[in-house]
Amino acid sequence: MMEQLGIRALRPGPSGNDQDPNHANYDEAKANPFSSLPDPLTLRDGRRVTTRTLWSKRRAEIVEHFAREVFGRIPKNVPRVTWRTTASDTGTLGGRRVVARQLIGQVDNAAFSAISVNISLTLVLPADATSKVPVMIMFRPGSIAQALGREQPGGPVGPRAPSPGDDAPATEQLVIDGWGFAFLNPASVQADNGSGLRNGIIGLTNRGRPRKPEDWGALRAWGWGASRTLDYLESDPAVNARQVGVEGVSRYGKAALVTMAFDTRFAAVLIGSSGEGGAKLHRRNFGEAVESLTGPGEYHWMAGNFLKYGAADATFGSRTPNDLPVDSHELLALCAPRLAFVSYGVPEKGDARWLDQRGSFMAAVAAQPVFRLLGARGLGVPDDYMNAQLPPVAVGLLDGQLAWRQHEGGHTDAPNWKYFLSWVDFHFGRRYTPAPAIMASAGTLTLSANASPQQPQPADKPAPRTDANSMLAHQQLLAKRTQGTIDVYFEGNSITRRWGATDYPEFLANWKSNFFGWNAADFGWGGDRIENMLWRVENGELDGVKPKVIVILAGTNNVGREPGGPEKVADISRGLKALVDLCQRKAPNATIILTGIFPRSDNVAVMPEIVRINENIARFADGHRIRYLNINDRLADRDGRLLDGMTVDGLHPTVRGYQIWADALKPILTELLGPPAATDHAPPPTGDPSAKKP
Repeated sequence: MMEQLGIRALRPGPSGNDQDPNHANYDEAKANPFSSLPDPLTLRDGRRVTTRTLWSKRRAEIVEHFAREVFGRIPKNVPRVTWRTTASDTGTLGGRRVVARQLIGQVDNAAFSAISVNISLTLVLPADATSKVPVMIMFRPGSIAQALGREQPGGPVGPRAPSPGDDAPATEQLVIDGWGFAFLNPASVQADNGSGLRNGIIGLTNRGRPRKPEDWGALRAWGWGASRTLDYLESDPAVNARQVGVEGVSRYGKAALVTMAFDTRFAAVLIGSSGEGGAKLHRRNFGEAVESLTGPGEYHWMAGNFLKYGAADATFGSRTPNDLPVDSHELLALCAPRLAFVSYGVPEKGDARWLDQRGSFMAAVAAQPVFRLLGARGLGVPDDYMNAQLPPVAVGLLDGQLAWRQHEGGHTDAPNWKYFLSWVDFHFGRRYTPAPAIMASAGTLTLSANASPQQPQPADKPAPRTDANSMLAHQQLLAKRTQGTIDVYFEGNSITRRWGATDYPEFLANWKSNFFGWNAADFGWGGDRIENMLWRVENGELDGVKPKVIVILAGTNNVGREPGGPEKVADISRGLKALVDLCQRKAPNATIILTGIFPRSDNVAVMPEIVRINENIARFADGHRIRYLNINDRLADRDGRLLDGMTVDGLHPTVRGYQIWADALKPILTELLGPPAATDHAPPPTGDPSAKKP
């Protein structure tokens, strides 16, 4: 290939060993040697892209650049694939019955019988689905036994590796949420080495001869295999072929992104730790570099022409990443307006700095304008990619069709699956059903059979609200926590929510008059029980916020209208203790103001239970990091009957009622924070998202 291109010498790729003189750069001051990126919204003739019609022309230009210079072209003579089932079985995943099929996609090799290509695919679908199901294609080898959890890649399954409380495996999360999944073995399409380029699908189309400079590399070949898998899924009456996604980690994260970018039939992609050749900017001098992909170890992933950009000495001189006509932000832009989730872990757990997490975030930021042009939402951050700073770890940007989340694990996307599924389900208009965590049972680790998301849970066990509006509100609150400074964080149900919400302007005016200058933000959501708040906090709404004060008012929806006796009192008390403990773990430097449950007039029989719960939770206070606040004697008479003018409906306060709560809070806030400032930097208030078009 070097001879074909006229290259006499390539620049060596950087070393991952910090002791090597040619070690990779990790100095941000040297990370951006080039001042600009190619503009995805400017045509080659200089015209600005401002419409969908012009974007279709620009998209074709970008696709051509990537095909010719980066990933290679799929030949026109690629033979057809015929699928057949070689085995089938049934089993259970996450407590749900499934049907599994082992399939072979036999590629017609009549034109060159010396090479055979048989694509290996394992497909698992829920057995009890009443409608067509979405499917996730996952780049990984696997058999039916492995897909059904009976074997691991090395042999029979032993005790689960995860610990109690860990997320269920992705396959179980998918099935519990009503998805199917497919294991696509990339090696059955194209070998992951340079010597394999004369075999596999690339070798078959070239009839065993060496590649030409514009011929495809392994990444594009693996993507071709995923597209042929989608062809098969389109013929399966049990599959919703308009809701098929693709996923991979590391080199297969690159392949997943390439698949999504080139084949517009795919609806979603989860891009795990993809690095150089994936979501990372080529023009970044940080960690892995273009030269890492033009050397002997990984050149087979790319088109032959890509070697030119690592050339030190050639008939055409030398070229650098800045000579590339495209960069990875445009690869992400080719996914728009479909769903693209960029996932990384942290170096401390093994997702090495080599991958350049920030360089991938910069690429996502630079892709945002294309998403917006096509009517989708981006990350919700400014478009200044050069100065874009990584969000805190575990603080996902999940408000748009382009999403980002850096989890607390290593070189895997496992901790992001539950975030991906809840996010993609919302955009698909599906109800998200989370998988219960792994728990200890009888000496082994299993899924919690008593924690089915379809059944009511104890108040101290996190449980989501899975209606579409609540899931959208969760995404809205995830975004809200990143949009300003939050010193006072309010958590609760509709009583809390209405106070700082745009759809209750009178209450919002009272909120502002009392808390302006203290950077207060309202994270309440109507209808929430304590277990729902636990789920929201556990799933990111407090991550990275670092408030100084957390105000909690929770439990009235657990109390309800009917008395339940001592067991209910104990359950609600445990739930409130769990909520306080979780907030302390998430924000260890915050002072918590735990507010007693307000009186309610819809059934006076529950008032004794409210009194007993408030007596219990008052004992949580230590007078320092946890304060207890009870204003019920100012809302109701001695018998617990609400005073006139305190509520609008026997439950939700009037402005007078809110003012009583504010008057009790403000001395504590002044003690902890000082007097309110003349300016306020809290995020903008939000409202009920049901009034907005998703």
